[in-house]
Amino acid sequence: MKEETMSTVRTEQIGDVLLIEINNPPINAGSLTVRQGLTAAIQQLQAQADLVAGVIIGGGTTFVAGSDLREFGQPLQDPQMPAVIALIEACSKPVVAALHGAALGGGLELALACDARIALAGTLLGLPEVTLGIIPGAGGTQRLPRRVGVARAIEMICSGERITADKALALRLIDEVVAGDLQAHAMALARRLAGRKCRIRDEQVPTEDAAAIEQAEQTALRAGKRRPAVLAAIAAVKNAARLPIDEGLAQERAVFQQLRVSTEAYALRHQFFAEREAAKLPAALQAAPRPVQTVAVIGAGTMGAGIAICALDAGLNVILLEQDDVALQRGQQRVAEHYQSRVAAGKVKAAVAAASQARLSPTTDWVQLGRADLVIEAVFEDMPVKQDVFRKIDAHARSGAVLATNTSYLDVDAIAQLTARPQDVLGLHFFSPANVMKLLEVVRGERTAADVVATGMALGKKLKKLPVLCGNAFGFIGNCIYNAYRKQCEFMLEDGAWPEAVDQALTDLGFAMGPFAVADLSGLDIAWRMRKAQAASRDPRERYVGILDQLCEQGRLGRKTGAGYYRYPDGKQVKATDAIVRAIIEQASSQRGITRRTLDATEIQRRALLAMVNEAALLLAEGVASRPSDIDVVLVQGYGFPRWEGGPVFWARQQDPAQLAQDLQRLAGESGHGFVVADLSVLLNP
Repeated sequence: MKEETMSTVRTEQIGDVLLIEINNPPINAGSLTVRQGLTAAIQQLQAQADLVAGVIIGGGTTFVAGSDLREFGQPLQDPQMPAVIALIEACSKPVVAALHGAALGGGLELALACDARIALAGTLLGLPEVTLGIIPGAGGTQRLPRRVGVARAIEMICSGERITADKALALRLIDEVVAGDLQAHAMALARRLAGRKCRIRDEQVPTEDAAAIEQAEQTALRAGKRRPAVLAAIAAVKNAARLPIDEGLAQERAVFQQLRVSTEAYALRHQFFAEREAAKLPAALQAAPRPVQTVAVIGAGTMGAGIAICALDAGLNVILLEQDDVALQRGQQRVAEHYQSRVAAGKVKAAVAAASQARLSPTTDWVQLGRADLVIEAVFEDMPVKQDVFRKIDAHARSGAVLATNTSYLDVDAIAQLTARPQDVLGLHFFSPANVMKLLEVVRGERTAADVVATGMALGKKLKKLPVLCGNAFGFIGNCIYNAYRKQCEFMLEDGAWPEAVDQALTDLGFAMGPFAVADLSGLDIAWRMRKAQAASRDPRERYVGILDQLCEQGRLGRKTGAGYYRYPDGKQVKATDAIVRAIIEQASSQRGITRRTLDATEIQRRALLAMVNEAALLLAEGVASRPSDIDVVLVQGYGFPRWEGGPVFWARQQDPAQLAQDLQRLAGESGHGFVVADLSVLLNP
């Protein structure tokens, strides 16, 4: 038995089979050293007469879960993955890919180049490149359709879908699903294949109904908003059915090389790395989190029930507390209906749903809080109400329990001071619907202990959220920036734009919805209540737009009342604002002495983005955000900022700094008294 090691790839001769093990933790990314090691290993396999086959396996917890994205913004060094794959296919001896954990991106492309694939149950396979603004660049668009067909390949590649080993077996992407000793199974398969090559490249793309392909294409275009990578992926997959494979591979690689250096791809890679960085605590706050197995959620409304579902899905025990039996029963029903719908849709097995619901303990007894390791208050967004709840929490929660408030705007310290243990209090700002939205703002109060902050961040990860640390300021990161954005959009109404023009310009930019459609959806009365609460402290010199107030006074509270900025006959939005709204807007312009003018889409987009960027710089300077990239994560994950634009910070870094500063000064003039021009250097210097 001979063993050799080269960089991140280890080879071991076991009888007449060469074991090729990739060891590049944590995900065995297909970096340069891995590609070099694989090249040397395949050359060894070809050269040694006493070897009949090879097995490529991943060390640690996975096969190859993608490429090294850090290389994509630089000139790629040889050997590149297509050359490694060509070497495997040209080798006269069969190679088996032994998959476990995940085979994603370049990892799946590597596996598809092998002569057979074997996987442990539960292994995930997929080609997620389009979600990063590129297309598979090592044969994924050509080999995948040769097994699954053009329509299914378009569906998988354009969505970045990850499938299980069982589904992959049904699609003929793998040859066996096994349990137990993966290496032993793979070695046995390799010996059975000795003397034979089974290359996917030699197969023909299955004949399909043109209508099925067209439907898959149109679905992908709608879901992918016709982004360049989606268009390119569809074209490349369709090439597999009409071009010789070498020509298709060459075209795929050329498009991949173009896309990987595009601004969109840079933006998506920025967001990818920013999300991973956001979960890391600053050195001064690093501590061991407190153990959490039982969570109490106070309030069984839409938000509280959603939080409870998150915790149940994560395997935690949940105490759901309400003020009376009627409200508690409604909350239980919300949880039950969620699991019923998931089971009906085939998303969750009935036994799993039943086990999750069995961990739910509904109660109206405050004494039950004493069993909880962490208590989350999720009641009405009103300071006196939340303070009253925290008095009761303080009286019943056990010593050492973490006490969290789910608030969107309110002062965490003002809530914490109602307890005898402010060091145990933090904010956990979930986004609605809590069981769907990935973002979680973890808010550190003035006296919050480091291990409590660490517990909040660890809980976010356990709930499969993206936790982002925030300082305690009005609106934290997300709502503070969104408030500045919304305010600027309201200024543009007075200056001459109609709500539909603003909404259209921003959805054209890539926002999921425009600000006025969002306001109607969430209910204008929410913002109205907040404005009335702040009225006494508002500087009378500040530019204040009262359009929303007047709409609310007329009973136009948004979708729920059938009218807000827009009308909703039969529940569907009328795209143009009506005469009532326009009259209110025109009156607001007149009262401010503004001569209305047309604002084009470019001006609307730039003013909205500038407002965000300015507020982001202010928050960073105040320490509300720990790092610039955290701001981008919050805005993309929680507020519909287009992911392919990277976030407001990334966008700002693509602009000319002098022009940006000049435009901010102009924005200050348009915004009036109280607008503070930020020092953008804190954002622009990575």
